Amino acid sequence: MPGLMTGKRGLVMGVANERSIAWGIAKALADEGAELAFSYQGEAFGKRLQPLADSVGSDILVDVDVTDDASMDAAFEVLADRWGSLDFVVHSIAYSDKNELTGRFVETSRANFKNSLDISCYSFVDVARRARPLMTNGGAMMTLTYMGSNRVQPNYNVMGVAKAALESAVRYLANDLGPEGIRVNAISPGPMKTLAGAAIGGARKTYKTTEMNAPLRSNATLEAVGGTAVYLASDHGAFTTGEIIRVDGGYHVLGMMQAENL
Repeated sequence: MPGLMTGKRGLVMGVANERSIAWGIAKALADEGAELAFSYQGEAFGKRLQPLADSVGSDILVDVDVTDDASMDAAFEVLADRWGSLDFVVHSIAYSDKNELTGRFVETSRANFKNSLDISCYSFVDVARRARPLMTNGGAMMTLTYMGSNRVQPNYNVMGVAKAALESAVRYLANDLGPEGIRVNAISPGPMKTLAGAAIGGARKTYKTTEMNAPLRSNATLEAVGGTAVYLASDHGAFTTGEIIRVDGGYHVLGMMQAENL
């Protein structure tokens, strides 16, 4: 039987390895019949990505630096030439200097603030502007965020500010692109054991704490996040836009730790 994504084509940005959230999403979309293209940055990440892309039948891999306009233009020209249209985009790109993801937020440098906001937030706006002309029959755009956007998380620092800006961008893009049938949403998983997550100071403690205290007593799995992305990208998500969908075992509803952990 055809899957929910049969006949749909999309770009997945930000797969670093098989534990990446972006890979969990890509695999779920491919399992439902989607045809995928991937972006990566640099030869090392390209080598890691190649076997994963091969495993889902993708032969479109483009090297992209989201801070470089020419690089971005070239990537979307490839998609326009190969496919002519696009049904969805998955943006899973964020960066901050690891040295500034420990200690106090007040020590954030101007250079890292600008770079973090550029890569972690503005890149989604830039991607949306380039993807929009290819979504001739409407489509879906999604990005990844984290609850550090609206609640203080130890060592998350400037990334919390960047994610807050990203979530605001989601709402503004949803309003701008809605008349064209393009939906824009964000998925907010809890802490996950990924390459990016490991860069946050105290990551192991954060992962354990949320697992012990979330109402479901579990952190999210890649499969759960992937399933949420399938919903958003498929026709089932046709009237969902501007949302921040939390996939964190319910941790975001808590006011404090569970009684047994106090």
